[in-house]
Amino acid sequence: MLELDRVSVSYGEIAALREVSLTVNKGEIVTLIGGNGAGKTTVLKSISGLLSPSMGDIRFEGRSIRGLSPDRIVALGIAQVPEGRQVFPQLSVENNLLVGAYLIRDRAGMRDTLDRVYTMFPVLKERRRQLGETLSGGEQQMLALGRAIMSRPRLMLLDEPSLGLAPRVVEEVAKAIIAFRRAGMTMLLVEQNARVAFALSERGYVLETGRVVLADDCASLRRNPRIMQSYLGGNSAVEESRRALH
Repeated sequence: MLELDRVSVSYGEIAALREVSLTVNKGEIVTLIGGNGAGKTTVLKSISGLLSPSMGDIRFEGRSIRGLSPDRIVALGIAQVPEGRQVFPQLSVENNLLVGAYLIRDRAGMRDTLDRVYTMFPVLKERRRQLGETLSGGEQQMLALGRAIMSRPRLMLLDEPSLGLAPRVVEEVAKAIIAFRRAGMTMLLVEQNARVAFALSERGYVLETGRVVLADDCASLRRNPRIMQSYLGGNSAVEESRRALH
């Protein structure tokens, strides 16, 4: 469904990505892990059209999307859940969700999608008239996920969905991601927390200083001594979610 072919991106004289290649097949959750500054968010911004690669190609469902505007890429079926949620603080929960549907012309279908989001995240329905800034961090993450769903994507890009959340809330977000997968959603998941990433994904890529240095199924990556030493310290908040996924 998605293919990056030797994509390079630079910020001025600084190379952020160096010939990055990866694939995401329909129905998969594929993870991209790496430390701070590895280039993970740059990969997502390149796919979303927010950054323009200096070389290489990005293909979605067999079509090159390199150079397309972000709104055109959303219209093709790609939605991004940004790092830090980035909800609109002075808009109500429901208006935040409707912003995600700004390209949808089918009003009845949009209402159906909104009802689907409310079924998935009942707390958002309860608080639909509250301002976005009044929600907790976990609720804002649910709002960001719901906003992405409103565009009816076929591919969802998730940027650090567990960042800054309490373990209990991380588990709730993980369960939502599992529900998306069971509904047929394809996802590229960027995570610094390798335990969360491996618990949710089938395959993974490891990015270091803008290069892919490892690529394998997540079970193999989890056993890799290099990964164990560099990325698998600390406690997992989503072990139950991993068992549910498999």
